[in-house]
Amino acid sequence: MIEHKETLVAPWQEWARRSIKGRRLLEAGTYALTEGAIAAGCRVFAGYPITPATDIAEYMSKRLPQVGGYYMQCEDELAGMHACAGASLGGLKAMTATSGPGYTLMHDAYGWSITNEIPLVVVDAMRVGPISGITGAPGQGEFYIARYASHGGNFETIVLSPSSVQEAFWLTIDAFNLAERFRTPVTILTDQVISDMWEDLFIPDDYDGLDFVIPRKHNLMMPFYPVGSADLDVPPNVIGHGTGVCVSAYTHTEEGYDIEEMEAQWAQTFRLVNKIRHHRAELTRYETLGLDDADVIAVAYGANARTVKTGVLQARRRGVRAGFVRLITLWPFLDELFERDARYVVCELNYDGQLVREVMRAAPDKRKVHFMGKSAELHTVAEVVAGLDGVARSGKIPELPYIWTEVR
Repeated sequence: MIEHKETLVAPWQEWARRSIKGRRLLEAGTYALTEGAIAAGCRVFAGYPITPATDIAEYMSKRLPQVGGYYMQCEDELAGMHACAGASLGGLKAMTATSGPGYTLMHDAYGWSITNEIPLVVVDAMRVGPISGITGAPGQGEFYIARYASHGGNFETIVLSPSSVQEAFWLTIDAFNLAERFRTPVTILTDQVISDMWEDLFIPDDYDGLDFVIPRKHNLMMPFYPVGSADLDVPPNVIGHGTGVCVSAYTHTEEGYDIEEMEAQWAQTFRLVNKIRHHRAELTRYETLGLDDADVIAVAYGANARTVKTGVLQARRRGVRAGFVRLITLWPFLDELFERDARYVVCELNYDGQLVREVMRAAPDKRKVHFMGKSAELHTVAEVVAGLDGVARSGKIPELPYIWTEVR
């Protein structure tokens, strides 16, 4: 058997290799997300408390005044998102955090931020649904909601997902960098396990010395909205400096004014979609294991990927030629990871099947894509091994308690 090969494609690989002075802590994912935001230059947090994201608000209420920033508890999640957008337009990096019920409430403001190219970061600590579900149990039900994060269509989104406390820290810095470069909201789609769990965490002593953090720059020249182009690294808009730009939810001119002309609609949509589609290479983040000889490949993301990866390693020790794909970038979807003509076992924390549908779309033969849906708790290593072994031997996942295998 070929020795399994592991690959991690993410910018923090290079960051972590640097000789950065720092300290190691035992801390929660919510703490790592907060410190990552502070390290990235976030100076405004506005939001509304909700389990399991409340600790982020509490940490922010303490940390932001210490670094000259501002904390605001709003009357609801929509107000928090609008406040963050306003703070970003005022020249400050901003973040909000919520869980699924609050995330859906933000989507009007999310659309404002997308169409006006306002950079900010949104953390969604997913819990099991539908609606409020179980507040203390993990879920992965916002996979598609994070992609279609507002009404009206004609846009793309950037969504990232960590699978450890340490990765949550680095990935938050990464999210702020991408928000600046792409001039758009970026969602960190974490979950209750990653948010609440405590793990070893390294953080640098001096955040000001992190040269990989992209600073906020201001676009004080027209056009404020480079419609019809897909350029990156255009400084985001800032208002209140005599520039006179408007911020509108409607199709707009390059100066931001409302207009109802097809030419403007085409040009605006071209930019909002293609600044992401044309620069997919800048957004590629993933982890793989054992793909060189794999007959069956397990697919997962977030906290669930931890037990799935262990299940793959155990299955290989039992003679199953198993591989593993962990998505870190969820959107835009990394179709290229599923070009191999193999069988896939998609393990996700919902019963309706969301990630599995994208794998079916991207894989050469959707009949070879199998679903292991679970809700409210992670897949066990034994379940993953049984699923991989069953698919490898008979092309079928065996019947397991609380596991759904049907996708309609």
